[in-house]
Amino acid sequence: MEPLVLLTIAGSDPSGGAGIQQDLRVFAQLGCHGMAAIAALTIQNTTGVKGFVSVEPQFLREQVEFLFQDVMPQVVKTGMLGSVENVEVVAQCLQGRDIPLVVDPVLVATSGDPLFEGAKGAFLEYLFPLATVVTPNAHEAGALTGMEVKTLEDMKEAARRLKARGPQWVLIKGGDLEGKEVVDLLYDGEGFHHFAHPRVSLSDKSHGTGCAFASTLAVFLARGLDMIQAYRESLKLVELY
Repeated sequence: MEPLVLLTIAGSDPSGGAGIQQDLRVFAQLGCHGMAAIAALTIQNTTGVKGFVSVEPQFLREQVEFLFQDVMPQVVKTGMLGSVENVEVVAQCLQGRDIPLVVDPVLVATSGDPLFEGAKGAFLEYLFPLATVVTPNAHEAGALTGMEVKTLEDMKEAARRLKARGPQWVLIKGGDLEGKEVVDLLYDGEGFHHFAHPRVSLSDKSHGTGCAFASTLAVFLARGLDMIQAYRESLKLVELY
């Protein structure tokens, strides 16, 4: 049987812990063939991002379109895209194609360093309307909606606002909020599904966990699981990365 094919469109991380490198590692560990279109080159290590350069939008467009001429992925996952223009290009490449899309709206690095100006508006305008699921953490959800997200009720309101921008599902991850348990929230516009699970101390391994989770979720969606099943299976695996 041919392996499932997934495409990640994101930034390159020289440390190997996040971005393209993390996505491809997850795809391979789960038995999939990973393709990658690089949207940005970063200067980073496991402690933070020092700088980056985004690739030219036309170069990114040609990477994606030339891949599509040869191999069509079962799922596309996006991460850090480097510029507003690159976000728009990715949306144009995916427009009209029946390909599930997992959008990890990377706004800042784990260290808190901002990645590119205009990211919030670009993700909301161009990629959210095409997304099968968007996977912000609570801080990103707050930045995207202009509200503080500190409680489950805050997460629900943020999810409503993000769902109004067009994705089929919103997954807000609560790992960066205080509490003995982590609460994640899934919302499809009809009902809220919240999942409490023990907090795992990842210490220095927290770099790239958002990439790993979104990539794992993409794999299980490619396998045909529904969103809730895909979330549950992803949660079992992501702390192993």
